[in-house]
Amino acid sequence: MTYANVGTLGAAPGKRDELVAHLTQRSMELADAGCLLYEVGVSDDRPDTVFVVELWTSAEAHRASLQLPAAQASIAAARPLLSGEFGGFDFSVVGSPLRD
Repeated sequence: MTYANVGTLGAAPGKRDELVAHLTQRSMELADAGCLLYEVGVSDDRPDTVFVVELWTSAEAHRASLQLPAAQASIAAARPLLSGEFGGFDFSVVGSPLRD
């Protein structure tokens, strides 16, 4: 079953754009691991917050991706850019009017 993860990452003051640049670097490893969609966004209303929407082939694929060496390296590189504030939710997708 398709799995969605929607989250917010608090950026350290003045580091939002650097965090966005890091999160939007091309990664074929994500696609190979089962990531169907990975969108990064910002809002002028929350200047130190980065929004991430992920769609995966399964919750298991998402969990397994976090153990990949490339993912571990990316997480380590992002840590200095984060404030430590996180939010969000996840869910199992049950349908869409855009696809079968």
